Amino acid sequence: MKVTFFDTHKFEKEIFTEINRIYGFELDFLDVRLSPKTVSLAAGAEAICAFVNDHVDNITMNALKEIGVRHIALRSAGFNNVDLVAAKNNNIVVSRVPAYSPYAVAEFATGLLLAVNRKIYRSFWRVRELNFSLDGLVGFDLHGKTVGVIGSGRIGKIFSLIMVAFGCRVLIYDIQKDPELVSNPKITYTDLADLCQQSDIISLHVPLTPETYHIINAPRIAMMKKGVILINTA
Repeated sequence: MKVTFFDTHKFEKEIFTEINRIYGFELDFLDVRLSPKTVSLAAGAEAICAFVNDHVDNITMNALKEIGVRHIALRSAGFNNVDLVAAKNNNIVVSRVPAYSPYAVAEFATGLLLAVNRKIYRSFWRVRELNFSLDGLVGFDLHGKTVGVIGSGRIGKIFSLIMVAFGCRVLIYDIQKDPELVSNPKITYTDLADLCQQSDIISLHVPLTPETYHIINAPRIAMMKKGVILINTA
């Protein structure tokens, strides 16, 4: 079976080529993104592999069916760039990676938080210029702070537990509650307004859906504390 990859980076080619030794598929790696203008490049493939910036709308979906594509494999957790109704109408199966490197993303979000709080990027450039002044570089201790986590799926859960390890109090907003997090005395599920009002740090861990679109908006920002840190790795 031939699989065409769109918007492929060098490191992805190396990884998928290595994994494919087990399966023996014919892989075609393309640098261009999938769109109505580039869909013809997948001619002869039964499946394509798309990423978050590929444009898989109704027009693209119809064109994929015409050239014989029957499966779209997303190498991402999010699927907001895919017209699922059009996929169903064209009998094209869409699959994704719901647990997309949860530890890596949660740890990266933690790294961003530390970098912003401790002004690491600004400090780096000052040192390069032989400026060792600490003015404007003072952050705060995470220990004892309130961290709001929007979304307690795999990534949000791991991030929440990392924050607990830092000595933080964690507030979570999610329509579904994780039993392990509910039983943790340092973690409390609450509504979104309360989370925005109480948190010193807010981290987003939800997919883009009609329900989460603009979940952080002007009214909710107005509720937040002055100087709140907002991290978005969703």
